[in-house]
Amino acid sequence: MYAILDIETTGGKFNEEGITEIAIYKFDGYEITDQFISLVNPEKTIQDFVVKLTGINNKMLRNAPKFFEVAKRIVKITKNCIIVAHNSAFDYRILRTEFQRLGFDFERNTLCTVELSQKLIENQPSYSLGKLTRALGIPITDRHRANGDALATVKLFKLLLEKDTEKSIIQNSIKYFDKRLEKERLKNLIDKLPATNGVFYIHDSNGKVIYIGRGKNIKNEINKLFLKNTRRAVKIQERAISVSFDKTGSELFTRLKYYLELEKIKPKFNFKRKFKITEDNFNNDDFLIIEKGREVEEKAIIYIKENSANSYGYTNLAFQENNIDILKSVLTTIEEKEIAKTIIKNYLNRNKVQKIIRL
Repeated sequence: MYAILDIETTGGKFNEEGITEIAIYKFDGYEITDQFISLVNPEKTIQDFVVKLTGINNKMLRNAPKFFEVAKRIVKITKNCIIVAHNSAFDYRILRTEFQRLGFDFERNTLCTVELSQKLIENQPSYSLGKLTRALGIPITDRHRANGDALATVKLFKLLLEKDTEKSIIQNSIKYFDKRLEKERLKNLIDKLPATNGVFYIHDSNGKVIYIGRGKNIKNEINKLFLKNTRRAVKIQERAISVSFDKTGSELFTRLKYYLELEKIKPKFNFKRKFKITEDNFNNDDFLIIEKGREVEEKAIIYIKENSANSYGYTNLAFQENNIDILKSVLTTIEEKEIAKTIIKNYLNRNKVQKIIRL
């Protein structure tokens, strides 16, 4: 059974919105078996842009039931049902937030008709409810009102059920309230990572890097990230499809590579870091910083030339440490020299390195 719904809200800050209208249609896959439609008094002011969009204003809701008065009916009509909505993450979050204010854990599995449409009805210019239903010839009335949008979603979902002939796409698209599939997916990502010093990259379904992290133990760091429930962490978890990593061998190289990669890639979910560039110079014009490498006998090297962070990299041949001409072809040029200099200088002010070779 499915509970196909749409919710209109007051707008406002995340998790501070209130429900102004709700429409729920209980659907068995063939026909509607029950329905619940009601305005709701949110006990807070509706944002002006929402009033213009929906036509619902506070005066209309003055005598409407408050959420606690309709909560029992919502629980009953959605019991043992999968909640279906166009952008179900929004509607389900709003419902859960309202129930949490009442001290009740509202837990239902969900399906999103946006995601299903993208899989079953490809190459549409837009997957918004209005434009998608218009393109598919599905009639829709009272756009941006709960009842009109919910009815349109019922018709869209019925079409999606018919197009999913083997029922595998819809079944595999269910988001379980206990996040069992997401937890298993994230666990599989974590299991493939090493417990070593380095930098890791989280990729979305398109292979794009959406987050870069670092730590002395990559496995532990990403495990902590996947256990967080902040808004940003949840978005990363939802989009994480694969994880790649670079071993660094030392804390200095971890910091250096992390910040250089942030500057180069600019991932969506990393906080933007503003560096206070140091004006202080190194004590020597030209020298090499030697640190522990990624493997036994390997060395990590940073080449400081004329008080600038010139290049960095790894070598496992001892004679290369004393032959700058060979090192030039082995090391990678640092593009963001001022950022690199600041990172290296700050590290050297507080930490010791294995060795410094003056040139």
